[in-house]
Amino acid sequence: MVRSTVAFLGPKGSFTEAAARALFPNETHVPFRSIPDCMDAVNESNVDCAVVPLENAIEGSVNITLDYLIHHQRMEMVGEVTAPINQNLLVKKEDATAWKDVKKVYSHPQAIAQCHQFLREHLPNAEISYTNSTAEAARLVSELDGETVAAIANDISAQEYGLDIAQADINDYENNQTRFIVLKKGSLAEEDSSEKKELTYKTTLMITLPTDFSGALHQVLSAFAWRKINLSKIESRPRKTGLGNYFFIIDADMKLDKVLIPGVCEELKALGCTVEILGSYPCYEWETLCSVTK
Repeated sequence: MVRSTVAFLGPKGSFTEAAARALFPNETHVPFRSIPDCMDAVNESNVDCAVVPLENAIEGSVNITLDYLIHHQRMEMVGEVTAPINQNLLVKKEDATAWKDVKKVYSHPQAIAQCHQFLREHLPNAEISYTNSTAEAARLVSELDGETVAAIANDISAQEYGLDIAQADINDYENNQTRFIVLKKGSLAEEDSSEKKELTYKTTLMITLPTDFSGALHQVLSAFAWRKINLSKIESRPRKTGLGNYFFIIDADMKLDKVLIPGVCEELKALGCTVEILGSYPCYEWETLCSVTK
């Protein structure tokens, strides 16, 4: 049997790799330098699917994922998992007792933002340098000589690159989580797998409002409300065609069916909205996935 290949935001040791391995424990995992690179690899059929971060509980949506998916590399959302995120300050072993002397901190912009208060309190004079992933930051710190530097990353990266955890759990808020999405080429397909019957589902829609329709957003939400469809997320994103031009990303807490979601789509189109379904997919539980892979 040919194994599938799964792209993830690398290098090795990233949070995204952990999510990819939890979702696809028996597949081949391939690291890529950036989120767009992961998505390009799927589009070019170099890999079968990609796992990329979509949303963080503290910092909100990962804009590069949404924008690249919408404007450049359209593909289907086919699964998701929400993983706990614990950020740590990692240093070289020789700097373990002198971490307060760190002159530069490397990490992904979202990780830096998640640890803003820690950095402000403990390393206020440290220069911040952004990387494509937390794992890349850890690898970079491990390779730098003669500098007192640190990375913000997970404990897997510490082990992978031989770094010490100078300070653990430095994110500013508890219950830090990131939602990871699986992307794949293709059109929406029926899922009949019996093992997925107990899973919850989401359907993600992209809706553009008509410009000359007063109260259009209220009408959009009403189309879901009277059908008793719960919405777990509503977000506006710029259409990149001028100020004031937006589309909305909406997550409905149900699987794409043959009545309710199609009814919503037809009602919205009748109002002059454009509607696209970006995916209807199972939502896996992190604890369940981890218990299976242990």
